[in-house]
Amino acid sequence: MGKLVISTNVSLDGVVQDPDGKEGFRLGGWFGQFGGEDLEQWAKVEFEEALRTEALLLGRRTDEWFAERWLSRDDEWADTLNSLPKYVVSSTLEDPRWSNATVLNGNVVEEVSKLKQELDGEIVVYASYKLARTLIENDLVDELRLFVFPVVIGAGERLFGETSAQKPVRLVDAKTIGDGLVFLTYEFTRVQ
Repeated sequence: MGKLVISTNVSLDGVVQDPDGKEGFRLGGWFGQFGGEDLEQWAKVEFEEALRTEALLLGRRTDEWFAERWLSRDDEWADTLNSLPKYVVSSTLEDPRWSNATVLNGNVVEEVSKLKQELDGEIVVYASYKLARTLIENDLVDELRLFVFPVVIGAGERLFGETSAQKPVRLVDAKTIGDGLVFLTYEFTRVQ
């Protein structure tokens, strides 16, 4: 059975919107601005994660965003990500842009539950905060990996939205990446 992992960059106040500043959000660009020299260590952690990943699960916009950035690169990290199987959740997309991608256009909960049954290993969700919210709400997420950047954005889309019930987690690991980033790993604990 697959292990569903949300792995994302967040500001201290949980904002995930427009980290590279290319979406036009007035407070975007915080990833490079506040990651600085720590991004070299961040990249090492992310590459190691990619090597352990069985498949990627993405929303439509994330598929486009990642395809634009990774298909043109020629290095070991890009080769690893580009070769992974990808599953793109979308009701409108017919032809995903990133390589090795399959569109999941049915009921998200059913499709992802089935995917978890079919795959072994880690199924990683990058970015895709709307998809992540749906997966969290429906208790499909097993683990959260959060790279916390040292900035309070104050506005913007956050990883966590409203839920119908509490979603308890347990801290599994916490480490400093470089001089200013914190990498937190949480495991969801199911309420009995």
